[in-house]
Amino acid sequence: MQTAADVLRQRLGTAAPDVAVLLGSGWGPLAGRLEEAVSVPYTDLPGFPSLAVGGHAGTLSVGRLTPPGQASPTPVRVAVLAGRKHAYETGQPDGMKGAIQALAAWGVKALVQTNAAGSLEAHMPPGALMLIEDHINLVQASPLVGLEGDDRFVDMSAAYCPVLRAQALALAAQAGATLHRGVYAWVLGPQFETPAEIRMLKVLGANAVGMSTVPETILARHAGLRVLALSMMTNMAAGLSDETLSHAHTMHTAQGAAERAVDLLCSVLAKLEI
Repeated sequence: MQTAADVLRQRLGTAAPDVAVLLGSGWGPLAGRLEEAVSVPYTDLPGFPSLAVGGHAGTLSVGRLTPPGQASPTPVRVAVLAGRKHAYETGQPDGMKGAIQALAAWGVKALVQTNAAGSLEAHMPPGALMLIEDHINLVQASPLVGLEGDDRFVDMSAAYCPVLRAQALALAAQAGATLHRGVYAWVLGPQFETPAEIRMLKVLGANAVGMSTVPETILARHAGLRVLALSMMTNMAAGLSDETLSHAHTMHTAQGAAERAVDLLCSVLAKLEI
């Protein structure tokens, strides 16, 4: 029986890109920046999820990227996953397990994650971008539950690779882009948080909050992948503004910030050293 990694080798090449990018809400336009792209729908890949959230296309594409406004003799080759399965869809945090294990088996070395998040900081208004330095697994759920063997006890003390984080900050500065740094708190959703919950998260040390990314980071670290993650602020968290929070509001704000966010992501990916 063919595995997802087998299908990836057959349809996208035996040599895997060093980097795979997992696109969250608002980051979808990155897929359109790929040159010479070849795509495979998740439905053709064993173990990949079916998606049912707006803004998540459900395709894996491989192509080449160049920094915006620059010509490069050797554009970087990357894999782009357009969408993720969220824990709030099923109640289980392991929706991306098959996909991430397949990437590692194919030969990918690093996972770059993106998401839309709510800001807990006045200096990070909607449209701001944040480099995730650490996370709080507020749900206290793990996609590794049920696995056997000592490798399930994954060290998360440097869940987001310090070397890749330093490179991303330097490359953002070179591109003239502002990239904040902070701690991301994972909540289950799909409902948004209450003002009391946001006050609690502030006490715990969170700077942004969202409904994804942490399970995929755990899976990636278990699979031996290095992780880098970026959040796009699409709203101020509950109680910090007069906004009425909704998925439509999230997507509207994300669309307005998408071009600048994707420009920064391209600049980072084009020169990231894995």
